[in-house]
Amino acid sequence: MSEGRADSYPLRRREVVVKLLEDRGDMLLVAGLGACVWDSTAAGDSDLTFPLWGAMGAACSIGLGLALAQPERRVLVITGDGEMLMGLGSLATVAVQAPGNLAIVVLDNERYGETGMQETHTARSTDLAAMAAGAGLELCSTIRDQSEFDAGLGSIRSAPGPVFSVIKIRAENLPLVLPPKDGAYLKDRFRRALLGEAVVG
Repeated sequence: MSEGRADSYPLRRREVVVKLLEDRGDMLLVAGLGACVWDSTAAGDSDLTFPLWGAMGAACSIGLGLALAQPERRVLVITGDGEMLMGLGSLATVAVQAPGNLAIVVLDNERYGETGMQETHTARSTDLAAMAAGAGLELCSTIRDQSEFDAGLGSIRSAPGPVFSVIKIRAENLPLVLPPKDGAYLKDRFRRALLGEAVVG
C-alpha cells in the first residue's frame, strides 16, 4: 500500500464508532460489510445491530427500509467509502423518501480495506458529501478532525434527517473483532430484539 494523506488523518475509526454508539439506547444500527462490522462489534455487540457480512453496496438501502418501517426509532447506518461508492444510487431514494429518523455515516479512509487497502476514488477527486447533496439530501457534511466530530455528533445521533456525514478517518489495519457469522441467526436475533419473541418461530 502506498502512503497517502489518509495515513495521517487524526480521527481513528474505532474511537469514532465508540462515540457514535455510546449510550445508544434503542437506536438501530446497520453496519456495512468489512471494517464497519468489526468496529461496531469492537464497540460492543448488540442484538439491535445488523452487521452485513456481504451485500456490498446495500447498507443504505437496508437502513432506509428499516427507517421507513420503524419511524419511531433512530436508525444509524455506518458504512465505508468503498461500500458507499458501490451503492450511490441509494442516496437518491433516501432523499426522495426522506425519513427523519435516518442517519448515514461513511467512515472514509480512502481505501478498500478488505482487499488490500487499495485507494478508492475518495483519495482523489470524489466527494461523497457533495454527491449526497446532489442526490437531494439537505444535511450533508464532511468531518475531518476532532472538533468537527464533536460539533457534528449531536446531529448524527438525533437531528431530524436524513443526515449524511462523511468522517475522514486514518487508513490503518486493525485486529478483527468478529460478530457471529451465521446470517440466519443474525436476522432472527435482530428481528427478535426489534419485534419481540413471537415473530421468530
